[in-house]
Amino acid sequence: MSIAGLGPHGERASPPQRVALAPADIDAARKKGFRVAIVMHTLESDFARQQLQGLAGTLGDCGTAVIEVVDCGFSPEAQIAALDRVLHEAPDAVISLPVANAAVAAAHARLSAAGISLVLLDNVPTGLLPGKDYVALVSADNSGLGRIAAELLAPHLSKGAEIGVLGYDADFFATNERELAFGRWMRRERPDVTLRTARFGSIRVAGETALSLWTAHPSLAGLFVVWDTPGREALSALARHGWSGPVATIDLGRDVAASLARGGPVVAVAAQQPHYQGVIAAQTAILAMLGQLTPDWVALPGVPVTRANVAESFQTVWRRPAPPEVLTALLPSRREKK
Repeated sequence: MSIAGLGPHGERASPPQRVALAPADIDAARKKGFRVAIVMHTLESDFARQQLQGLAGTLGDCGTAVIEVVDCGFSPEAQIAALDRVLHEAPDAVISLPVANAAVAAAHARLSAAGISLVLLDNVPTGLLPGKDYVALVSADNSGLGRIAAELLAPHLSKGAEIGVLGYDADFFATNERELAFGRWMRRERPDVTLRTARFGSIRVAGETALSLWTAHPSLAGLFVVWDTPGREALSALARHGWSGPVATIDLGRDVAASLARGGPVVAVAAQQPHYQGVIAAQTAILAMLGQLTPDWVALPGVPVTRANVAESFQTVWRRPAPPEVLTALLPSRREKK
């Protein structure tokens, strides 16, 4: 397993195999009848829905009840309220994707202080320490994702190109790592390329932010967006105003996969494995509830996706066949057949 980055405290990554469940672990969990709450940043993305399926299915296989699933809508205030409510329900574990760092740190710390096993997805709030405030972080290799996106976008950029980087205006480890790694690779391998950065505060303003970036730098010849949902908003807004160019992003959502299959504007995706990540996080929580030691950071490598491998990559990420709009776009035309 090739992992480019380090964890939030400088940890080396542990592979997912380190938290694999033995049959005895599953039997023990079923006898315990554990209860788990899941607190998500959002449930409105393909990524989040796949994570949830992996979590719920694996917990169910272990006889563990999911007592609540919370959609925080990217709101720190909503997440704090949800965590405090869940605290009073006294589950055996909480699996949470923190929507911010400092703002939600105390609310997460209260769970561990109450004896609830806390497994984090993707992000660690400021000041929280593994083994003390949380059991483990389970995430993609976000630094690796940024590097993959840069490597795949670079062949589509002419010498001296000016490209946009659309980042997330939040203190969020995952997206920060992607943006930093993308920039590092470009500066090292394509020093001729000029990066122009703007950051959106929420998904609903991502399109507006992209338009402002293009207005300020009308020579933009490409774009990197730190994940696919705001990328979809940015592309929609830019297309309405006549901009076109190669785009790279993170996460293989359905719309992004269709764009890849059609041949653009999305030309490169560094895909996470959200379903598998959910499985691994659930396994980590089971081990923690059974009193077993777990790694501080479990990381999953990214999947490089282009038009050439989008159908099979979709199957890897989604655990089901690619949708018709992807498969149809990949079929050779009748004219090409003749």
